[in-house]
Amino acid sequence: MSDRPIKEMSFEEAMRELEAVVGQLEAGDVALEESIRLYERGAVLKARCQKTLEAAEAKVAKITADPSGQATGTEPLDP
Repeated sequence: MSDRPIKEMSFEEAMRELEAVVGQLEAGDVALEESIRLYERGAVLKARCQKTLEAAEAKVAKITADPSGQATGTEPLDP
């Protein structure tokens, strides 16, 4: 696990670390205080990843076209 600030991590880095945190917690072989620290870091990592995914989903749009093939605008991918 990294001590790098979460806000400086890329989405991929944050996901890898979140997966590592979950793995450690699921293994159940860490002391209570360490489990609490891991859980807290995991919650922040999850929030970071969720925020990044929500921002990406907001950018993803399906291009709509008129019968001639000209783009007429965008609409949400999941209307």
